[in-house]
Amino acid sequence: MVANNPNYARQLQRLIQQAGLESDRELSQKAGVSELQLSRLRNGLALQTPAEILLKISQALQISLTELLATFAPGSVELEQPASRAIEQEYQQLQAELARQRESLMQEFQLASLQTLESWMLQWPTAANAAQNNETLPAVKLLPLLRPIEQLLQQWGIESIAPVGTEIPYDPQQHQLLEGTAQPGETVKVRYAGYKQGDKLLYRAKVSPI
Repeated sequence: MVANNPNYARQLQRLIQQAGLESDRELSQKAGVSELQLSRLRNGLALQTPAEILLKISQALQISLTELLATFAPGSVELEQPASRAIEQEYQQLQAELARQRESLMQEFQLASLQTLESWMLQWPTAANAAQNNETLPAVKLLPLLRPIEQLLQQWGIESIAPVGTEIPYDPQQHQLLEGTAQPGETVKVRYAGYKQGDKLLYRAKVSPI
């Protein structure tokens, strides 16, 4: 007679409830694994399940890998505990490295996008200012269409140094004179917007003496 595999349905349901989840499907979505992998766990096949899958499930259940193995593969923990800790540490290091890579890729993407948008970023605020001051211009009807781009720049933490048309104290670190001369602190008028991202200066605002 072939022995039946143990069934851990009750244990899995208990852990799902403890994690504040309602079903296998919700656990599957939170862990990013298929419901088939949960079925393998339920049927006593934890030791035949890839370590990465077990780690994802344990994190979704808010328990350690060792506790997961103790529940679904009793008797294996004492033998597997050092290996479990090593796998868990390696996985966490991998997750941290992936997070760093994602951040680096996002910065590269933003930089490439900014280079593409550079002409628009420098010219659009001046054109928009002219349109707003003369509502008879047909271009004023196009202003709302550009709001999504402005919102995207805001999401990236990119902000204008000063609105076009405003009069501000001259700062040679952030402003570029289009003509004439000006001493730091003297009033100048913004002709073309400049941009910064946090503490990083992207483009100096172009100004004229008053």
